[in-house]
Amino acid sequence: MLDGVPRRQHVPARCPGCGAQLDRWRTVPSSEPRLASADYELWRCGACGTAVTGDPPGGASPDGPPSPDLHAAGSYRRRVPHLHRLAAPVLGAFARERLRLLARIGDPGARVIDAGAGQGRFVAHARAAGYDAWGFDPHPRATGIARGTLETIELAAGRADAVTLWHTLEHVQDPAAALRRVHGWLAPGGAVIVAVPNLDSWQARAGGARWFHLDVPRHRTHFTPAGIGRLLDREGFTVLAVQHQLLEHNPFGLWQSVLNRIGGRPSWLFALLKGNAHWDWAQAALCLAAVPMVPLAIAIEALAGARRHGGTIVVLARRRL
Repeated sequence: MLDGVPRRQHVPARCPGCGAQLDRWRTVPSSEPRLASADYELWRCGACGTAVTGDPPGGASPDGPPSPDLHAAGSYRRRVPHLHRLAAPVLGAFARERLRLLARIGDPGARVIDAGAGQGRFVAHARAAGYDAWGFDPHPRATGIARGTLETIELAAGRADAVTLWHTLEHVQDPAAALRRVHGWLAPGGAVIVAVPNLDSWQARAGGARWFHLDVPRHRTHFTPAGIGRLLDREGFTVLAVQHQLLEHNPFGLWQSVLNRIGGRPSWLFALLKGNAHWDWAQAALCLAAVPMVPLAIAIEALAGARRHGGTIVVLARRRL
């Protein structure tokens, strides 16, 4: 031990957002059921408020060997989620919301890369809307999606008019290096859409160490609007807009965070729907009792978004020449 911190723990040197010093902030529980006994240190920047998960990448338990790649297992493994047919209209609405954002930076026909495409739903919707869309993912869960990561995939310079990083950048070890690569893929005047959880949100404060969108150990960086804005500026982008009101992630993130705080297992319902948790009558009863809170969560997140404290944010930024 060194000042109460395990020697095996990786301690980042500087904030990935603004480059300022990081200080030890809080200990949070794992969001992965298989690592339920593991706790992770977060280190936070006093300048922009961004935080970093201090444990080694890959989800290593402080008391045991590294676990398998959590981006290919657990909630991220390649399988059809439960109730996916019932969720199809909602997922379609989420895709249309993303298409409206894409339309703000590129017209149909534009070349679009979806980095971290997963099941390829957005690529399919973008193609149907007339975009020349393509995607990649470390562990593709759909045909037609290439295998690769932001750190390793090789693409030609000027390959794209737009790149979407939809809840992708928080997963990489070096967000600045990833954005430099994206900058090179974009043609002059190209743009990015970056969606990340917002550590400066009302729901992050309400959720505390059990905030749904912490998702440790998979999430390496926990951005604030100030942090992601400064990072984009340093890597050659001009921020055009920041949107705080989003149907996808925000109301559910608040609702699940409240359940986490009042006795629920971290993100149990989410993990159950993803086939990554066992049935538990007590947890199911808690979720059922909390159903009347759903409209309240929607209303609170609408107000939070209007006050620029939404649970997740989307940043639109254009590549500087």
